[in-house]
Amino acid sequence: MKLLCPAILVTLGTLFASSALSAKRPKPPTRAFDGPGAPKFIRLDDKPGVNPPVDAVGNYLIGPNYLPAPERRIPKDSPRGKVLQFTIDSRTTRLLNPGIARKVFGTVDPRNPRTLIVETHEIDYTRQITVYVPAQYKEGKEAPFMVCHDGPKGKPNQVIPNILDNLIAQKRVPPLIAIMVANGGGDAQGHERGREYDTMSGLYAEYIETEVLPLVEKNCGVKLTGNPDGRAVMGSSSGGSAALIMAWYRTDLYRRVLTTSGTFVNQQWPFDPKTPGGAWDFHDKLIPQSEKKPIRLFLAVGDYDLLNPNVMRDGMHDWVEANHRMAKVLKARGYSYQYLFCQNSGHGIGNAKVQFLPHAIEWVWHGYKTKE
Repeated sequence: MKLLCPAILVTLGTLFASSALSAKRPKPPTRAFDGPGAPKFIRLDDKPGVNPPVDAVGNYLIGPNYLPAPERRIPKDSPRGKVLQFTIDSRTTRLLNPGIARKVFGTVDPRNPRTLIVETHEIDYTRQITVYVPAQYKEGKEAPFMVCHDGPKGKPNQVIPNILDNLIAQKRVPPLIAIMVANGGGDAQGHERGREYDTMSGLYAEYIETEVLPLVEKNCGVKLTGNPDGRAVMGSSSGGSAALIMAWYRTDLYRRVLTTSGTFVNQQWPFDPKTPGGAWDFHDKLIPQSEKKPIRLFLAVGDYDLLNPNVMRDGMHDWVEANHRMAKVLKARGYSYQYLFCQNSGHGIGNAKVQFLPHAIEWVWHGYKTKE
């Protein structure tokens, strides 16, 4: 088992596994912040570098210009955390073994236009796990942690370690451990990443709990809290919907969620009649019709985020509409949420994230109290 210990952490890694495919598509239209279906926003636009208050809930408009957050810089006087890396061979796991992959995208199922007919084949795969341990971690003590989807499949870089080193030193977040979990490969229907991230169930949360976290504790010499309020999960695109899926179906494990360009659309495969719209069902029926859950949720989307890049043409593949709908049902049900609509930004909202990611991490952890 390979261990790597530079004093830096990784970014979220691949934010959208099908970036090469999406690059071939026409640029999606820009959606106006006050267009049809949009929630009402508190305007912070044309104020580069300004984020909403960390104790605020609701909908905020930022951009079109952004400034890099100072927390991204290497801390001058603060202690720096370390990074450990190891891999998991799918053949040694009970869940998600074997993996799946496809050769072609698939065709619309004529019996059910909400889903695809996809031919898949089995694969073995390895998954890299990258773990950030803050300098302030006390050996033997249970620590809060954050699971990050689409973790790196290679060498880590400095962005997230700098952010966490700064936020922890400034006591804006607790001394938390960050666990970057690489996906199993591919993207969307018929690929392992799609099975992991788009399945509307507690399967992936169980995989993390039983296959990943015990190895993190063993290989990295840490103890992870079992308190769901001390566990966060974050991701972009399908990694974002996966973050909410983990918390929704396993609220006993996770209660803090950070999403960017969340894929709250109909991308689940195979089709499940219990959730026929996939993650679209979150804002269509699950959140509105369910008892309020103790989940704190951050969302952000770009004004020219994805629109209907799917052969199904089912009216459930507009990322902006989906996130707008999420914001409205979260407000109606009284959830603690913050929603950023990022002008001049596309899928993954990389230019805006340069400004708001430290804020988003701090917001997600706001109100957390360490149990001594």
